[in-house]
Amino acid sequence: MQVFVRRHLYISGRIQGVGFRAFILQHARKNGVNGWVKNTYDGKVEAVFSGGEDKVTSLIKLAKKGPRWARVENIEIRKEDYQDKFEEFTVKY
Repeated sequence: MQVFVRRHLYISGRIQGVGFRAFILQHARKNGVNGWVKNTYDGKVEAVFSGGEDKVTSLIKLAKKGPRWARVENIEIRKEDYQDKFEEFTVKY
């Protein structure tokens, strides 16, 4: 039986202006994870990952590395109640 989860992430480091959101978007869509990602005013990236636990866990591992030019320093991960709310993965502006 597949378990569905939702995780809210706050990612910090050198992650804006290096294709981080596009990297997350590409891998989320490829792996069937729904939700969103956006830059925050304080220089972080905020994201919500929603889907099968194994797929969300895999995407979190990718987010910890980021694209080639990124330098992820910290990820705060909050567990949230799963809600089948998202139809796809998007970038918020």
